[in-house]
Amino acid sequence: MATVAVTDATFDAEVKNSDIPVVVDFWAEWCGPCKQIGPALEELAVEMGGRIKVAKVDVDSNPDSAVAMGVRGIPALFIFKNGEVVSNRAGAAPKAALQSWIEDSI
Repeated sequence: MATVAVTDATFDAEVKNSDIPVVVDFWAEWCGPCKQIGPALEELAVEMGGRIKVAKVDVDSNPDSAVAMGVRGIPALFIFKNGEVVSNRAGAAPKAALQSWIEDSI
């Protein structure tokens, strides 16, 4: 499964009401570290497809979701399970670190 673009309007349906855990990536086109982790998240979305969903929220186009989650810097990553945040982290990290964090959280 590839990553899913999520908007303020679809956030609840795609993230909070998901049947499987969701990794939410708050990012922006101009953000260097966001671009750095983007490919790793795409790969993890495919490799872990069916076990997790990876949702990407562009903070410039969808500020309400970022504000609601208290995002102060990007990239900001949250893991939702059963509609609740179970873990979060900020900043870029290598793919292996991201995968380990996700697996430990789900």
